[in-house]
Amino acid sequence: MPKREPFSPCHFFLLLLLCGFVGGDTPSREVWCVAKNNAEDAALQSAVEWACGAGGADCGAIQGGGPCFDPSSVQNTASYAFNDYFRKHAIAEENCNFGNNAAITSLNPSQFSHPPLFFLFLHHYFNFKSPP
Repeated sequence: MPKREPFSPCHFFLLLLLCGFVGGDTPSREVWCVAKNNAEDAALQSAVEWACGAGGADCGAIQGGGPCFDPSSVQNTASYAFNDYFRKHAIAEENCNFGNNAAITSLNPSQFSHPPLFFLFLHHYFNFKSPP
Protein backbone atom coordinates (compact mmCIF):
# COMPACT_ATOMS: atom_id res chain seq x y z
CA MET A 1 0.00 0.00 0.00
CA PRO A 2 1.53 3.36 -1.00
CA LYS A 3 2.35 5.76 1.80
CA ARG A 4 -0.01 8.72 1.86
CA GLU A 5 1.28 12.23 2.48
CA PRO A 6 0.07 13.91 5.68
CA PHE A 7 -2.90 16.22 5.39
CA SER A 8 -1.19 19.50 4.49
CA PRO A 9 -2.51 23.01 5.21
CA CYS A 10 -3.13 23.37 1.46
CA HIS A 11 -5.41 20.34 1.47
CA PHE A 12 -7.24 21.68 4.51
CA PHE A 13 -7.74 25.10 2.88
CA LEU A 14 -8.95 23.50 -0.33
CA LEU A 15 -11.38 21.31 1.55
CA LEU A 16 -12.76 24.34 3.39
CA LEU A 17 -12.97 26.29 0.15
CA LEU A 18 -14.81 23.50 -1.63
CA CYS A 19 -17.21 23.06 1.25
CA GLY A 20 -18.00 26.77 1.13
CA PHE A 21 -16.69 27.48 4.63
CA VAL A 22 -15.46 30.97 5.29
CA GLY A 23 -14.14 32.40 8.50
CA GLY A 24 -14.31 35.84 10.00
CA ASP A 25 -16.89 38.03 8.30
CA THR A 26 -19.12 35.18 7.17
CA PRO A 27 -22.11 36.41 5.18
CA SER A 28 -25.53 34.90 5.81
CA ARG A 29 -25.14 32.93 2.59
CA GLU A 30 -22.14 31.29 1.01
CA VAL A 31 -20.50 33.28 -1.77
CA TRP A 32 -17.48 32.80 -4.01
CA CYS A 33 -15.46 35.09 -6.24
CA VAL A 34 -15.02 33.46 -9.64
CA ALA A 35 -13.72 34.34 -13.08
CA LYS A 36 -16.38 35.54 -15.49
CA ASN A 37 -17.22 33.12 -18.30
CA ASN A 38 -16.69 35.79 -20.95
CA ALA A 39 -13.29 36.95 -19.67
CA GLU A 40 -10.36 36.54 -22.05
CA ASP A 41 -7.64 34.09 -21.05
CA ALA A 42 -4.90 36.73 -21.32
CA ALA A 43 -6.78 39.07 -18.97
CA LEU A 44 -7.41 36.24 -16.52
CA GLN A 45 -3.77 35.16 -16.60
CA SER A 46 -2.64 38.71 -15.89
CA ALA A 47 -5.09 38.97 -12.99
CA VAL A 48 -3.93 35.61 -11.59
CA GLU A 49 -0.32 36.79 -11.70
CA TRP A 50 -1.27 39.91 -9.74
CA ALA A 51 -3.48 38.04 -7.23
CA CYS A 52 -0.79 35.42 -6.58
CA GLY A 53 1.97 38.04 -6.42
CA ALA A 54 1.28 41.52 -5.10
CA GLY A 55 -2.26 40.56 -4.08
CA GLY A 56 -1.03 37.98 -1.59
CA ALA A 57 -3.31 35.09 -2.59
CA ASP A 58 -2.00 31.65 -1.63
CA CYS A 59 -1.65 30.02 -5.02
CA GLY A 60 0.44 26.98 -4.14
CA ALA A 61 -2.45 24.63 -4.91
CA ILE A 62 -2.77 25.90 -8.50
CA GLN A 63 0.95 25.84 -9.28
CA GLY A 64 2.71 22.90 -10.93
CA GLY A 65 2.44 19.83 -8.74
CA GLY A 66 -0.34 21.35 -6.63
CA PRO A 67 -3.61 19.46 -6.09
CA CYS A 68 -5.59 22.00 -8.15
CA PHE A 69 -3.02 22.56 -10.91
CA ASP A 70 -4.94 22.58 -14.20
CA PRO A 71 -2.98 24.12 -17.08
CA SER A 72 -5.90 23.43 -19.44
CA SER A 73 -8.27 25.84 -17.66
CA VAL A 74 -7.30 29.44 -17.02
CA GLN A 75 -10.91 29.92 -15.86
CA ASN A 76 -10.58 27.41 -12.99
CA THR A 77 -7.10 28.63 -12.08
CA ALA A 78 -8.28 32.24 -11.98
CA SER A 79 -11.34 31.36 -9.93
CA TYR A 80 -9.19 29.66 -7.30
CA ALA A 81 -6.79 32.63 -7.08
CA PHE A 82 -9.61 35.20 -7.10
CA ASN A 83 -11.53 33.42 -4.37
CA ASP A 84 -8.46 33.08 -2.17
CA TYR A 85 -7.75 36.81 -2.51
CA PHE A 86 -11.43 37.60 -1.89
CA ARG A 87 -11.47 35.64 1.37
CA LYS A 88 -8.22 37.14 2.63
CA HIS A 89 -9.18 40.75 1.94
CA ALA A 90 -12.77 40.85 3.21
CA ILE A 91 -15.72 39.45 1.35
CA ALA A 92 -16.82 42.58 -0.49
CA GLU A 93 -17.54 43.55 -4.10
CA GLU A 94 -14.43 45.70 -4.41
CA ASN A 95 -12.31 42.61 -3.64
CA CYS A 96 -13.84 40.61 -6.49
CA ASN A 97 -13.30 42.66 -9.61
CA PHE A 98 -9.89 41.93 -11.15
CA GLY A 99 -10.31 44.34 -14.04
CA ASN A 100 -13.99 43.44 -14.39
CA ASN A 101 -13.01 39.80 -15.01
CA ALA A 102 -14.56 38.35 -11.83
CA ALA A 103 -17.94 38.23 -10.17
CA ILE A 104 -19.44 37.14 -6.87
CA THR A 105 -21.72 34.12 -7.04
CA SER A 106 -23.77 32.13 -4.58
CA LEU A 107 -23.48 29.04 -6.82
CA ASN A 108 -20.74 26.74 -5.59
CA PRO A 109 -18.22 26.69 -8.46
CA SER A 110 -16.93 23.25 -7.50
CA GLN A 111 -20.30 21.83 -8.55
CA PHE A 112 -20.07 23.21 -12.08
CA SER A 113 -16.50 22.65 -13.26
CA HIS A 114 -15.62 19.50 -15.20
CA PRO A 115 -14.38 17.52 -13.44
CA PRO A 116 -15.45 19.32 -10.29
CA LEU A 117 -12.56 20.64 -8.21
CA PHE A 118 -13.81 18.60 -5.27
CA PHE A 119 -13.28 15.38 -7.22
CA LEU A 120 -9.83 16.55 -8.28
CA PHE A 121 -9.02 16.99 -4.60
CA LEU A 122 -10.40 13.55 -3.73
CA HIS A 123 -8.53 11.97 -6.59
CA HIS A 124 -5.28 13.62 -5.53
CA TYR A 125 -5.52 12.89 -1.83
CA PHE A 126 -7.45 9.64 -1.63
CA ASN A 127 -6.63 8.22 -5.07
CA PHE A 128 -10.33 8.09 -6.00
CA LYS A 129 -11.33 8.09 -9.63
CA SER A 130 -12.77 11.25 -11.16
CA PRO A 131 -16.34 11.08 -12.43
CA PRO A 132 -16.79 10.60 -16.19
